[in-house]
Amino acid sequence: MGELKDRMEADLRLRNLRPNTQIAYLTTAKALAAWHRRSPAFLGADDVRAFLVHLQNDRQISASTLCVYLAALRFLFCVTLGRPEVMASFASPRVVQSLPRVLSGTEVSRLLQSIASLKYRALATTLYGAGLRVSEACGLQVGDIDSRRSVIHVRDGKGGKARHVMLSEVLLSTLRSYWSAVRPPLPYLFPGRDGQSPCCPEMAQRAIKRAAIDAGLPHVTPHLLRHCFATHMLEQGVDLRTIQVMLGHARIDTTARYLHMSTRHLGRVRSPLDALGTKEGQDASG
Repeated sequence: MGELKDRMEADLRLRNLRPNTQIAYLTTAKALAAWHRRSPAFLGADDVRAFLVHLQNDRQISASTLCVYLAALRFLFCVTLGRPEVMASFASPRVVQSLPRVLSGTEVSRLLQSIASLKYRALATTLYGAGLRVSEACGLQVGDIDSRRSVIHVRDGKGGKARHVMLSEVLLSTLRSYWSAVRPPLPYLFPGRDGQSPCCPEMAQRAIKRAAIDAGLPHVTPHLLRHCFATHMLEQGVDLRTIQVMLGHARIDTTARYLHMSTRHLGRVRSPLDALGTKEGQDASG
């Protein structure tokens, strides 16, 4: 792609998109060019449609992954190539949000105890204890842990937004024990092998997956621990707005999905049928 790749990279930087997004968009553009064996500059809507059909039929990608490809192709044709008409007829598919199984508190404890590495046990404890995304936890610096105010400063959350999250006493104790035993080189709390950069999210995922197998648990990902944090907070009576702020969700409806995941929360809700014939039921009508 040569010159076109350089132009697209420059456009991505100008839009200040996150590094992972830039990589995903460039990878999609390269895949389109490789599949057609032609530069995207010479491709049209029919060529894009054929590529997308290939992804669905041959690669069998999910609807959510297809949305990522479409976003990348829109950027390529609308921004870099200045040909928005190519993508005008393509709409994003409907994505069915499946609800993951949430671990119980006992299962979370068993998982954390099964992680042999002190670093990854502390990192997994941070994921569950503060509801962080794995990239946010990996990027934490020592100075982000504010024990005086009992908060953690998340410097670079999703969309480049910073926020503060809770720092529990148990998590603080865990991080202090980890720090005393490992003494990781500054500035990162969980540095990578070179000691100069943050640890790789993929390594954290492997450690958690291996611990889940050892603990006899179903498939567990770092993001599932974030789901567990939100669901368990809801079951403790924390309101949705507070959970939304801690998770860094831009929209409250994103957080509201945890209402469907919390069977304990639903079990505490009283049906208006139960109030019929009582003073409470009479007051509810007016």
